[in-house]
Amino acid sequence: MNAVFFLLFSWGLVRASTRRQVLALALVGITGAAVVAQPSITYAQGMIGAIESVLSLINGSIHTGLNGINSVRSAMSSLYQTVAWPTELINQARAQVTGITNQFRNPMSSIFNVSLTSATLPQTQSLESVMRNQQISDFNTLTTNYHSVFGAPLSATAASPPDQVMVDMDDALAKDNLKTLKEMDDAGQTMLSIADQIEDTASTAAPGSAPFLTATAVATSIQNQALTQKMIAAELRQEAGQLAHSNALRKRGATYTNQFGGSIQQMLQPR
Repeated sequence: MNAVFFLLFSWGLVRASTRRQVLALALVGITGAAVVAQPSITYAQGMIGAIESVLSLINGSIHTGLNGINSVRSAMSSLYQTVAWPTELINQARAQVTGITNQFRNPMSSIFNVSLTSATLPQTQSLESVMRNQQISDFNTLTTNYHSVFGAPLSATAASPPDQVMVDMDDALAKDNLKTLKEMDDAGQTMLSIADQIEDTASTAAPGSAPFLTATAVATSIQNQALTQKMIAAELRQEAGQLAHSNALRKRGATYTNQFGGSIQQMLQPR
C-alpha cells in the first residue's frame, strides 16, 4: 500500500505544471503519508505495551511465586537430607557395607574354592573329578565313571534275581544322590553369585530402597532353604534304601533258613 501511494504521488509531481499544483500535491502527500504510517506506529506501540505487561507480570507475581516454590523445595530437600535420609549416615552405612564386603568376600571365596579331592588312582580320580565339578550337563559321564569304579550292573546269569534287584537299587540310589549333589553344587554357585550382587547393590543403593533389597535377600534365603530341604530328602532316601537293603538281607536269610530246615527234615525222615 505504501508503494502504491508513493508511485501515485511521484506521478502527480511529474504531471503538475504550476507552483500551486505542486504545493497542493505536497500537502496531500504529507497527509497521506501520515495516514498510511499511523497503523504501523499504533501496532508497534501496542506490541511494546504487551511485552512490557508480560515482563511486569513475570517480574512481579510469577517471580514471587517461583521464589516461594524454591523456598519450599529447599526446605523439603533439607528435611530429607537431615531427618528422613541423613546424607552423612547414609554415606557411613555405604562405607561400612563396602568395608565388610572387602574384608570377608575373598576369604569366603577361598574357603568355597578349597580343593578337597583325595583319590589317588586314575579311575577313582575321574569319578571324584566329575562328582565335584559343579556341573549338571555330564550325568552320563558320572554314570560311566561310577560303574568303572564300583562295577558294572549284574547280568541275568551272574547272580540270583533278588541279588540283582538289590544291587541295581543300591546303584540307583547312589547315582541319584550323586546327581543331586552336583545339582546342589551348581545351585550353590548361583546363590553365591546372587549374594555378591546383593552386597554390591547395598553399597550403592538409593535411600528408601532397603525394603526391596531385604525382600530380595529373603527370597534368596527361602530358595536356599528349599535346596537344603532337597538335600535332606536325598539323605532320607539313602537311609531308606539302606534300611530296605538290610531288611532284604534278613528276609533272604529267613528264606534260606526255612529252606535249610525243610531240607534237614527231609533228610531225617526214614526211608
